[in-house]
Amino acid sequence: MDGTLFTQQSSFPYFALVAYEVGGIFRLLFMLLASPLAGILYHFVSESAGIQVLIFATFVGMKVADINWVATAVLPKFYSLDLHPDTWQVFTSCKKRCILTASPKIMVEPFLKDYLGVDLVIGTEITSIKGFATGFVRSPGVIVGENKVDALRREFPDLKTSTPNIGLGDKESDYPFMKLCKESYRVDPKIKVKPLSREKLPKAVIFHDGRLVQKPTPLMALLIILWTPIGILLSCLRITILSLTPLSNQHNMLRVTGVQIKVKGNPPPKGNTGRSGLLFVCSHRTVLDAVFVAGALQRQMTTVSYSIARLSEIISPIKTAPLSRDRIKDAALIKKVLEESDLVICPEGTTCREPFLLRFSALFAELCDELVPVAISVKMGMFYGTTARGSKWMDPFYFMMNPSPCYELNFLDKLPYELTRRGGKTSVEVANYVQRLIASTLSFKCTNLTRKDKYMALAGNDGSVATKTS
Repeated sequence: MDGTLFTQQSSFPYFALVAYEVGGIFRLLFMLLASPLAGILYHFVSESAGIQVLIFATFVGMKVADINWVATAVLPKFYSLDLHPDTWQVFTSCKKRCILTASPKIMVEPFLKDYLGVDLVIGTEITSIKGFATGFVRSPGVIVGENKVDALRREFPDLKTSTPNIGLGDKESDYPFMKLCKESYRVDPKIKVKPLSREKLPKAVIFHDGRLVQKPTPLMALLIILWTPIGILLSCLRITILSLTPLSNQHNMLRVTGVQIKVKGNPPPKGNTGRSGLLFVCSHRTVLDAVFVAGALQRQMTTVSYSIARLSEIISPIKTAPLSRDRIKDAALIKKVLEESDLVICPEGTTCREPFLLRFSALFAELCDELVPVAISVKMGMFYGTTARGSKWMDPFYFMMNPSPCYELNFLDKLPYELTRRGGKTSVEVANYVQRLIASTLSFKCTNLTRKDKYMALAGNDGSVATKTS
């Protein structure tokens, strides 16, 4: 896999992702400190010994369920960025595909089967006790060298009569299993190629979780560790500015701390008193979307949300109103808010990190014809400010921990009445039109995926928030 199917020869970044997303900054530090020992053993003792050190440093004491979550929700995004274009061309020409890898099977199998259509994955098996990984591997050990041959023969006992057509590898330890194939090809690691474009994958990676934006190579892992204490202090400063600074001066103060804010378009003036307020319809990128919109307009507004952490409500400089997912109650709440002020709403219902827009709920189009689409895009260099499975109250802090995060707000023209319900359009037609309009502005793609689809893919639930009963 590494160095053959993937352009990345070292498996360190993928182990580092598991270490950080499950064990946090201290587990990442432990793994980084153990990596020189792994490298020495890999080059001077055996490939197997080096990989076992990485496995132990990464997995020891972790819940197997947490490792499975990272393999399903985090790693596919990074694996999809590393596919070798030439190997992929050969790989997809075969009807049945089998991967032999020294990497733990628990890490790689979800991506290989769900996104690449691999039929069989033969990888290193880890051991566990009562649901916790021990850090050791099961017999016969790490799947390298002759172990690959033995593993292949166990899975295909009729190899003598049914020889595989093609074998692909990248190093000498792959030769034993490659000799069992009719044709063998070695990927030259010295030849550098650009990874396969993600658009050519049979299944796009739309949803993914985890906090790290970039692949944690050893250097990047070190930078993350060194930056974290600085980032925490900077994040607290930025959140304080966001919460306490008047909206008229908020963006200027944030820019001083390194936050990039770009505002385009000409937003209309405040809605008329006594009539329905303006409804700003936004693409949803982080929990701070409405706050940045209010800061750009320099006026108090209200936002509604299906689920927002209590701390996020407390630190928000604008009013927040919780939705209940009861259509009648939510419609009444939105109407009441619009009678009092302008409103910011994100009809996707949840955030999406990739250049896609989820399906827009049509509820907003039923309740207001004063619609202003806002195309929002966000750039984060080190940490994601969203999560499906993690602690949501930390989302704004993670976003602000980035060295120089960027918010881009593009206020589009107010929707003509002929394109609203007043002009005879259905609420669904209005919602779909606004979705397409924002998508074309951002060069994103529209989808029919929903909040439920995201949470089922990343967290195994429908994303509903339990309501408190008195």
